[in-house]
Amino acid sequence: MPTVTSHDGVKLHYEEAGSGRADRPAVLFVHEFAGDWRSWETQMRYFSRNYRCITYSARGYLPSDVPKSVDSYSQDHWREDVFSMIQGLKLDRPHVVGLSMGAMATLHFGMKYCTKGSPLKARSLTLAGVGSGAHPATFDDFQKSSRANAEFIRKNGMKEFAATYGHGGTRLQYLRKDPRGFAEYIGQLTEHSKEGSANTMEGYQGRRPSLYALTDVIGRIDVPVLILTGDEDEPCLEASVMLKRLIPQAGLAMLAQAGHGINLEEPALFNQLLEDFFLRAEAGTWGARDPRSAAASIWGPTGKP
Repeated sequence: MPTVTSHDGVKLHYEEAGSGRADRPAVLFVHEFAGDWRSWETQMRYFSRNYRCITYSARGYLPSDVPKSVDSYSQDHWREDVFSMIQGLKLDRPHVVGLSMGAMATLHFGMKYCTKGSPLKARSLTLAGVGSGAHPATFDDFQKSSRANAEFIRKNGMKEFAATYGHGGTRLQYLRKDPRGFAEYIGQLTEHSKEGSANTMEGYQGRRPSLYALTDVIGRIDVPVLILTGDEDEPCLEASVMLKRLIPQAGLAMLAQAGHGINLEEPALFNQLLEDFFLRAEAGTWGARDPRSAAASIWGPTGKP
């Protein structure tokens, strides 16, 4: 199996498709908590027609290594795993596309490796379903529930966890639209490592910092950014708007009557928006927001009145 070794020796399994063109960057996909490398199959099949595409299973997700220590699952580890994939596969400024927890890793990667004055390590960043639990009003509860979920997984296993967490309020839209696809998603979630999932919940989800404490560095990201959210993905709405306001080259697209896993729930629209973004980022026509268009708002840039 093809693997890349991370900064701390964890072997990360990856799959790739397509060879792309010399004038086009590769695309690196970073999955969510409830997914793994297979979550991006619809995107891999579509974008590999014109791009070299890579998807990988994060640490704790089979067939990648499952570290024993909870401390091996921090936000910093996930961020550096994105960098390790780029470095290990010798990718020249790829498009990096993350969903949910993968979007958080992509955002933190951008904060370190794609800021003004630094050598830029990505051509663009896509943040889909980003920001669950980030808002100050929900941050403490999110961390507590993440730690509780970790204990639930350790006690009850992945099958029972998938039957509860997997059917949450931001997933029901997918179930309604595509029962077969939803069943596949639940089946794959059930197959995840119990130890890896519990450690990820506790070490990453339960300890990551609030985005609202990082607004200064977020605002220094200096590459094109596409933010995607479903309009029924309640935990991500405020954070998505906040990030749009903060990042100079950010654009925000909201998918109607859509939940959290939008790359699976609305694959055709997701791919269309992503492809248009890639082409504009490559052509240099995405650009930064004209300051004159940022009309006065009743909210500050961090979402506070």
